[in-house]
Amino acid sequence: MKVLVIGGGGREDAICRTLAKSPKVSRLYCAPGNGGTAGVAENVDIAVMDFDGLVAFARAEGIELTVCQMDEPLVNGIADTFSAAGLAIFGPSAAAAHIEGSKAYSKEFMRRHNIPTAGYATFDNFHAAMGHATRADFPIVVKADGLAAGKGVSICQNIDTAEKALREIFFDKKFGASGDMVVIEEFLHGHECSVLAFCDGTNIVPMPGAKDHKAAFENNMGPNTGGMGVVTPCPHYSDDIAAACMDLVFKPTIAGLAAEGREFIGIMFFGLMLTAKGPKVLEYNCRMGDPETQALLPLLQTDLADIILACMSKKLDNIEIKWKNNAVCCVVATSGGYPDAYTTGHPITGHDQATPGVTVFHSGTKVAADGIVTSGGRVLCIVAEGENADAARALAYKAVGRVEFPGIRYRKDIGAAL
Repeated sequence: MKVLVIGGGGREDAICRTLAKSPKVSRLYCAPGNGGTAGVAENVDIAVMDFDGLVAFARAEGIELTVCQMDEPLVNGIADTFSAAGLAIFGPSAAAAHIEGSKAYSKEFMRRHNIPTAGYATFDNFHAAMGHATRADFPIVVKADGLAAGKGVSICQNIDTAEKALREIFFDKKFGASGDMVVIEEFLHGHECSVLAFCDGTNIVPMPGAKDHKAAFENNMGPNTGGMGVVTPCPHYSDDIAAACMDLVFKPTIAGLAAEGREFIGIMFFGLMLTAKGPKVLEYNCRMGDPETQALLPLLQTDLADIILACMSKKLDNIEIKWKNNAVCCVVATSGGYPDAYTTGHPITGHDQATPGVTVFHSGTKVAADGIVTSGGRVLCIVAEGENADAARALAYKAVGRVEFPGIRYRKDIGAAL
């Protein structure tokens, strides 16, 4: 079948390379794609929010399956648009994607369905939010309500940092309309873990747990980013904790969404904090995480196309999903200055040296006349497999050391202190 993947990041490169291995996929397209997807798919110059253009392309080319795992198109209804046009698409409806589109909604949803999460309050103006902050026990977490490319969360250690975060949201409009409302949460102590899960509206099958590294700099310092690296399996996500999450979080979430008329068919991301009192939900995403996807898909042994079709036909319980037992370390190489200002267009070298056990996924790259050049903040994801976490980490950093482009920066401690 002909397949279209929507997006142009590292997640989409990983999805394309995984789907390209499927005997079911005869031709693969990626819109708009990047320098990595160009190697396994035909890049199509259509923006991810150009729904009419994407539908027209899918019709003209006879696309039989479209895969979208990007937050903005999903929250804004790309799945509904494709479905209305009679085109098959893998990704939740806008109603279901609202679980990520509004943090206030997701917190209220968890309260209604008794899903464990941090205590919180929501505010639509600066003065009310500041009044709450002055009475809070620090640290607190300030979150913009809407989509913010993974950068809308601030951990505030005192009232001064809380005021700064709130002023940036309400007055500076740092996140635009996504900051019209904020959620202020209690700070949870424990170990963070990301769990992605295949969903068919009723059944849910989690992937292995992963540990993301959000902060820009070593020792978890600096501003939040879209993700600087990830390791899997997450050492704190034991079989017992996984079973508890299934009963307390995963099943109630899917059942709750269905009960509220928001049937979720796609891949859900659960951001968890594993506390001394049990797992609690930090956030939901309505799609695969980035860079978690790049770390997880190399371990998948079952045909991804088969899994997607099983989800869409509501037969996820009829397929066995198998994974390798290896550990993975993914290190993200970024442009200098990320997540703030940075320059692009720099030539990249050393990324294409074949190394057993290493895959380099492209995030912010494009094909230029003289080769692959940088085109975004997160540039490459260097992913290494090993028999254990130490072996994977050593292999990943050896491969990272060969990559060069002006301003390259990456954290040196991915997976070092878990």
